[in-house]
Amino acid sequence: MPLTAEQLVESHIRWLRDKTALRDLGGWVEITTPYLDRHNDYLQIYLRREADELLLTDDGYILRDLEQTGCTLDTEKRQDLLRATLRGFGVQEHDGALEVRTSEKGFAAKKHDLVQAMLAINDLFYLAQPTVSSLFKEDVIAWLEAREIRYSPDVQFAGRSGYRHLFNFLIPKSSSQPERIVQAITHPTAIAAKSLLLAWIDTRETRPAGSRAYALLNDETASAPESVLVALRSYEVTPVRWSDRDTVVDELAA
Repeated sequence: MPLTAEQLVESHIRWLRDKTALRDLGGWVEITTPYLDRHNDYLQIYLRREADELLLTDDGYILRDLEQTGCTLDTEKRQDLLRATLRGFGVQEHDGALEVRTSEKGFAAKKHDLVQAMLAINDLFYLAQPTVSSLFKEDVIAWLEAREIRYSPDVQFAGRSGYRHLFNFLIPKSSSQPERIVQAITHPTAIAAKSLLLAWIDTRETRPAGSRAYALLNDETASAPESVLVALRSYEVTPVRWSDRDTVVDELAA
């Protein structure tokens, strides 16, 4: 049987605590998180005290890595997507680095926001080949609009934990369907599925009764693993392979 929502969240907190490593760099503290990027490397962030504030930064890793692997962010549409994602997590971009500033009291929440922004941008701009010209989220937006599915983009909800979670699309309640939350997952890995599940479990009790969640899984360049679909279904998130997207048009458009 799958873990209860409370057990899953508690397990995640233990995993996060046990797998986080700190290293003093002289003025900076390097924080190695258990979250993996698209190269299967652990994400690292850096902490420094500045007067009465704490500065957390990725030292430019995420955007530099995307550019070095062929994903340029030089169009206005992609800049808009980047800005919307950062804004949703309360993260700033400064000279190519993703940053947050916080008090000691707000440290845990802001650390969460920065790491989630790094993961979201890493997934949003993931390109299997440098020659791919469109982003998956751009394709999803075009599909929603072509099918006349009304939506609000980049919605943010606070969960029971107090952490904020950003979802790609909110489809409002209608006379025949409840509120629907849709997340586009460019690179459907176990880590991406777990991130969505934790966000949904943390927020669904704060949403209107009957709210549903959908995960649109990009399977154009690689298949979406069955294990990812099973995990999502186990916690009442409806997985939809991109190649099967038109099977859910009626329930999303209603």
